[in-house]
Amino acid sequence: MDSTPSQTGPDGIRYDFQDGCRVSLPQGDWHLEIRDRLTQTLLYAGESKGGTVASTKKYFVPFSITVRHSDRIVFEHDLNLQDRDVLIDMHLGGIGDHIAWMGHVERFATQHGCRLTCVVRQGLAELFDTNVPNLTVSDDTGLLEKSFYARYKVLIFFNDFARDYQPTDYRQVGLGVSGAYILGLSAVNRQPEIRIAEGGRPISEDYVCLATQATGHNKYWNNPTGWASIIPFLKKKGYRVICIDRDRVGGSGTIWHHIPHGVEDLTGTIPLSERARWLKHASFFIGLSSGLSWLAWAANCPVVMISGFTEPYNEFATPYRVINRNVCNSCSNDVTIEFERTNYMWCPRHANTERDFECTKMITSSHVEQVIDQLIDDLQRQA
Repeated sequence: MDSTPSQTGPDGIRYDFQDGCRVSLPQGDWHLEIRDRLTQTLLYAGESKGGTVASTKKYFVPFSITVRHSDRIVFEHDLNLQDRDVLIDMHLGGIGDHIAWMGHVERFATQHGCRLTCVVRQGLAELFDTNVPNLTVSDDTGLLEKSFYARYKVLIFFNDFARDYQPTDYRQVGLGVSGAYILGLSAVNRQPEIRIAEGGRPISEDYVCLATQATGHNKYWNNPTGWASIIPFLKKKGYRVICIDRDRVGGSGTIWHHIPHGVEDLTGTIPLSERARWLKHASFFIGLSSGLSWLAWAANCPVVMISGFTEPYNEFATPYRVINRNVCNSCSNDVTIEFERTNYMWCPRHANTERDFECTKMITSSHVEQVIDQLIDDLQRQA
């Protein structure tokens, strides 16, 4: 992004709303004011001999700019995204982050009537290749070097104590809703439009998809007999059990997780739109606090989510959430704890004790079976 604001005003004034509100003034005697029109708050007021002023707040704010020279207003501008070129940068987020936030991006485009470009991580543009008006989704990071009227970064910002990049800590509101806050939208989860690969139902029999791998040990279902009990339980119910993890084995150091014995192995580097096809036609999905659970939600597949690492509000709402409140839980959403992103074995309260990872060790297979039975009963009543 160019350090010079992209928009031209009178008398050599330049401005834009990339990385907050930016105003560049030529040499002279100026008085600059920047306001938040929604809250009617004066955010900045000062005299200037020239130079660039940028707001501390980088998320969406309906800014207003007023520039005076010799007590005369020479320039006024209210942020208005209608028919403007706008960028949203999400390319540093994970798969689940993108699916959680893309619905907000779609709403942002339609609500503001802007020409919106959204930059996503490599390999994800294909999933969001839909027909949402005025929205272009691309994994070309070269677009980040171009100038726009406005740009916003949707990401989880750790240690943003001043709330300059997000108006509220994601741990307080959940992963999905945090993106809505950054973009100035109402605080609800929004399902995105995703591309479902062609081909229809992949197999004729009733089947269940599951995903057992995760990016950290704390996200796994760490009950040692959990999956070993659930797979035969599902088969007795008459379901084929399809594992759609990318990796057969995942882990770090001396801790490695294999996909459960007895599943049909559909692992591998497969386009997410093809994964979505399997999920769309599955009876339901069983997963963790991970990207494939978000994909199942976007594909309108009922989700059984097994997670003690996060609060239920951290993800989308599902009536089939499995959590054990009788043991330590939800450290990921505890605002008093700093998440160590590079620590695969992060267990902030009970590391290196007999209670480590008890949040999911103590989720029993019988608990999960009860939730699955409830889901099946609900499906039968809906049939």
